[in-house]
Amino acid sequence: MGFLVDTQKEGGGHSWGYVRSLVRRKQVDSANGNSHGHQLAKALTVPHLVAIGVGATIGAGVYILVGTVAREHSGPSLALSFLIAGIAAGLSAFCYAELSSRCPSAGSAYHYSYICVGEGVAWIIGWALILEYTIGGSAVARGISPNLALIFGGEDGLPAILARHQIPGLDVVVDPCAAILVFVVTGLLCMGIKESTFAQGIVTAINVCVLLFVIVAGSYMGFKTGWPGYELSTGFFPFGVDGMFAGSATVFFAFIGFDSVASTAEEVRNPQRDLPIGIGLALLLCCSLYMMVSIVIVGLIPYYAMDPDTPISSAFASHDMQWAVYLITLGAVMALCSALMGALLPQPRILMAMARDGLLPSIFSDINKRTQVPVKATVATGLCAATLAFFMDVSQLAGMVSVGTLLAFTMVAVSVLILRYVPPDEQPLPSSLQERVDSVSFIGGETTSSGHVGTSDSSHQPLIDNNDALVDVALIKNQEALGCLVLSEENRRIVAGWSIMFTCVGAFLLSYSASSLNFPGLIRYPLCGVGGCLLLVGLIALSSIDQDDARHTFGHSGGYMCPFVPLLPIICILINMYLLVNLGSATWARVSVWLLIGVIVYVFYGRKNSSLADAVYVTTAHAEEIYREHEGSLA
Repeated sequence: MGFLVDTQKEGGGHSWGYVRSLVRRKQVDSANGNSHGHQLAKALTVPHLVAIGVGATIGAGVYILVGTVAREHSGPSLALSFLIAGIAAGLSAFCYAELSSRCPSAGSAYHYSYICVGEGVAWIIGWALILEYTIGGSAVARGISPNLALIFGGEDGLPAILARHQIPGLDVVVDPCAAILVFVVTGLLCMGIKESTFAQGIVTAINVCVLLFVIVAGSYMGFKTGWPGYELSTGFFPFGVDGMFAGSATVFFAFIGFDSVASTAEEVRNPQRDLPIGIGLALLLCCSLYMMVSIVIVGLIPYYAMDPDTPISSAFASHDMQWAVYLITLGAVMALCSALMGALLPQPRILMAMARDGLLPSIFSDINKRTQVPVKATVATGLCAATLAFFMDVSQLAGMVSVGTLLAFTMVAVSVLILRYVPPDEQPLPSSLQERVDSVSFIGGETTSSGHVGTSDSSHQPLIDNNDALVDVALIKNQEALGCLVLSEENRRIVAGWSIMFTCVGAFLLSYSASSLNFPGLIRYPLCGVGGCLLLVGLIALSSIDQDDARHTFGHSGGYMCPFVPLLPIICILINMYLLVNLGSATWARVSVWLLIGVIVYVFYGRKNSSLADAVYVTTAHAEEIYREHEGSLA
């Protein structure tokens, strides 16, 4: 998987230059002199991260999904659907935990993709995440005013200035309450990460208390009435085991949100320890609450009698606890407010990371001296989300949110495989160090030309240590002792790179053919077979070869290591690709328009202004040496 990189002075034609720009990769962080001005505040600890993760994950979905999924898919086995979905989300959480602790910088999946895969994929991920957080925040904000109105006595309970109004002559319903709430949350985020996280923690705590009330009070009523929801002739799986798995695919999206924790990595005091703990605890707490609520509610009332819109409220009302409806509605409002904060928190950091890399205008990378947050990016995010929330009912665009998340989950899993088997062995240096690089001779006496950077092809291997042959011999002896497939280091990287590619292609073909029920069998079954074979070949090959020793020192060493590699990331890739394929053609048509706009922006702005446009690539060991010599000469 050798990724070639060149400067803007390509000699091989513009088309080859475009390809090379798509696969250039950046270093883990900006420790070596790439100053971005003021840094983000190092203020977050484990409790803050748990508050962000739980707040962003447990939205109002739990108050609605319980009824819809139980009625249509799972029945009394709803808790198992949540458990399976939680395990599937946990696979991505394991991958996020490793990358966030090893590469603790703002940008989350965009940042990891840029380091491990390349600029082109990173741009697509970052662009998709911008869409996800904007539409996600707007959709959440639009859902608050109807629930808020219920607390004040019904649809007409809100004051006229906050209530929804239809513009005369237009099929547009404006929502002032949603826009105002977005501005309030934007103001909180601009005050500082610690202050906004504290506010989110309070709102999340209220929501969790309401869910605990549902669990405790519902359990009391269940034992009192004999759990009528479980005493049904249809049994525990009224729609079969397939229905339970279909339900888990639906409730999987209730776990989207823990990736918000990874987006704050640069603001965590001890990222190597706190980020994995924060991500794990947030997901565990969310899964436990989801399961306990679903166990109680499907036991209180038969699944077919549930109200699909207000399942929890209607379950309590059916047991003459009408007063509890107000408390549950308050919980839904708090859940939506906390989810709104969780949706608007990561996007400014994505914008800031992309602006730092030169792919977006530098104004988004500015960090306020006093609050130590990217205020300009936060305000821009708030303005876009508030405008959308005011004018549009974006519920029909909700599927577009899932595209960004699932693409990010997929690329994070791929990045873990790359980090373990073919971690980048070159670092980009500023073009200002070109003369110092030129002074270091290549193996065989070759040197870099002033017009081109060092690449990773065989004819221009930059700055190779003369002891590499001895290292290869030692590696082969070690592999023989362990019973691994004996390969030289160069061949091992080639095999690993192709195996990762086979895995991704196989997962896509298998997911696509398995989901395309309208395909004739003559096409569908061979595609399934080819995809399954490619996936299996990739898994066996990766399991048979040794992982790269550089994985131990890549990035910030000493962080969390994802278990069961390569099996766990490959399962994660397969699950996420299956869900991506099943999002529907209408969703993909809308997302394609946004991605096409992104391609145009990248071609005419991002590619030319990238901080790697004139970068010089050398091996990692020599990069450190060059930096030390450079700093010594400055001193």
